[in-house]
Order: sequence, then C-alpha cells, then structure tokens
Amino acid sequence: MRGPSPEKRVTLQDIARRTGVTINTVSRALKNKPDISVKTCERIQQVAREMGYVRNYAASSLRSGRTKTLGLILGEMSNPYYAVMADAVHEAASALGYTLMTLCAREDPEQEMNAVETAMSRQVDGILLFPSRNARAAVQRMRETNTPYVLMSRSLGDDHDDCVMCDEDEGGYLAAKHLIDAGRRKLAYLCGRDIVYSTEHRLQGFLRACDEADIPPEDRHVAIASSQTDVPDILQDWYREGVDGIFVFCDMEAWNAISCLEAAGAKIPRDVAVVGYDNIQAKIGFPMPLCTVDPSINEMIDIAVDILRKRIHREDIPTQMVKVPARLVCRGSCGK
Repeated sequence: MRGPSPEKRVTLQDIARRTGVTINTVSRALKNKPDISVKTCERIQQVAREMGYVRNYAASSLRSGRTKTLGLILGEMSNPYYAVMADAVHEAASALGYTLMTLCAREDPEQEMNAVETAMSRQVDGILLFPSRNARAAVQRMRETNTPYVLMSRSLGDDHDDCVMCDEDEGGYLAAKHLIDAGRRKLAYLCGRDIVYSTEHRLQGFLRACDEADIPPEDRHVAIASSQTDVPDILQDWYREGVDGIFVFCDMEAWNAISCLEAAGAKIPRDVAVVGYDNIQAKIGFPMPLCTVDPSINEMIDIAVDILRKRIHREDIPTQMVKVPARLVCRGSCGK
C-alpha cells in the first residue's frame, strides 16, 4: 500500500500568490536586490520561510549556465595541511557566493581522473586541483571539456596551466638557513615520498643554503623514502652518524621524525634540531612546538580563487603562474 504523496515543492509563484506581488518581485526580494524595499524584502522572506520555500539551484543553473559550485580536489585527507587548505578555500569561495565540492584523489592518477570526472558531471563551474605527479591526463581532460581550472601548490611545468604555489625553493632555503643559524653543521633533508614539484624545489633551496654556508658534501644528507616504513631506519642511521639538523618535507612528517628520533634516544632539539613545512600549527594545536615554513596559505587561496573566477567568467587574461612568499616561523625545535 502506498504512503501519502509528498507535499509539492513551494514555488516563487506560490509565494507571489500569498504576498500579492509579482513573481519577479519575489525573486528579487529573496536575493535582497537593492531595488526592492527592505520592508518588502523582509515580508516576502518571512512568508517564504513560513511556507517552507527552498531555492531550486538546479533551475537557477539551467537559466544562468552556472551552478555557483567549485570543485576542490585534494591529494589526501590524512594530512591536516589539506584540511587547513580546504577550510581556507571554503572561506574564499563563500565570500564570492560559491559552494564547494571537495574530493580526494590520494595522489593516485586514476582516482584523480575519477575525481575530475565526478566534479565535471556535477556541473561545477571550475576546479582547484592539487595535482599528482601523473596528473597530465586529468589536466588534459579539463582542457578538452573547457572546464576552468587552477593548479594548487604544484606545477607540472606547462605554460598552459594557471598555477598558484608557494616559493618552494625559498622555503627550503629558509628551513636550512634556520638550522645553520642555530649552529647546526651536519644537515639532512627528509621527504617521506616524492611529490611533484615540491620535493625537488624544497631540496634545491636546502642545498642552496648549504652552499652559501660552505657545508661540505659529506655533511649533507638527502633521503626521499620509498615507503614510510623506511623512515625510522633512515633517521636512526643519521642520528648515529651525527646529523644534528633535519629539514623535513612537511609538518606531519616532521612530528613523526621527532618521535622516531626520540625512540632512538635523541633529545630534541639538544641533539637534533628539526624544521618542518606548512605551518599547520597556526591553525591546529599540537603539543609539540615545531619550527616550520609558512607557505602563505590564505594568500595562495585568495589568488587562486580569483583567477578561477576570472576563467569562469571568460575574462581575457594571460596564463597565471604565481608564487607567493615563504616565511620561517620559529617555535624552538631548532634549539635557538
């Protein structure tokens, strides 16, 4: 036996009948248009609430050709860095009247392509993508469908891509220089996995600071681990060899490195100074203070969303390759 039929969705026409005004007036009042008096807007909005009106964004998008939705495709959700980024994107997008669809690709090109296809199938107006090392197929797919997009934090080295990122080379330089200024002379750079663009450029900055300080080659150690299970052994070897300053690719890996070093008997920062990258401690509280590189997340996001908005509205602007500044935040894990 069938249950009762659901109530019909309340329409603008229903509200117009109840309030005695035109459908156009109702529509404009619900959008707080300035040509409708405040008193009329309040009355119409009150009636709409009482009647249970819910705006039909699907119908609006059919009329305008836009959904006012952006797709955000992240690398992985286990790193709080991406939670901080997603929160900043949400704030910037909301300020421009956009809602956000967030998807996770887990640094996997197949999942990345699926995320792009999912976002496009939901008719998002544009996509912010943190590309994986093998993201070219997904990027090409967005180009083929004329989907506006901006690459975040990482570059694929293509002049056709809008891209906004931190100055990773400068960030690596600042991290190594911070260790050197704290009196450390046997340095190491540790990356838990090889991330497109970022791994290489942070390393370049690290080595530039070592060159500037005349750190000899034998006192520069670099490890890009093939697996997180390799990290404890790498760190224990470095500790036995007398490494006294480590720049770790990101904050989460840095905290893990500190735990591994302490398990090996090291005292932080007395024996080994540690610097991370991302400054997630500015947004998320952790009990272990960490020196880190701040990648200017809010500035990065504001610029990226503005570029994407211009692409959505087909503004004629050249390809944008923007680097925001990095800065060092000292919290004492360097020993200074």
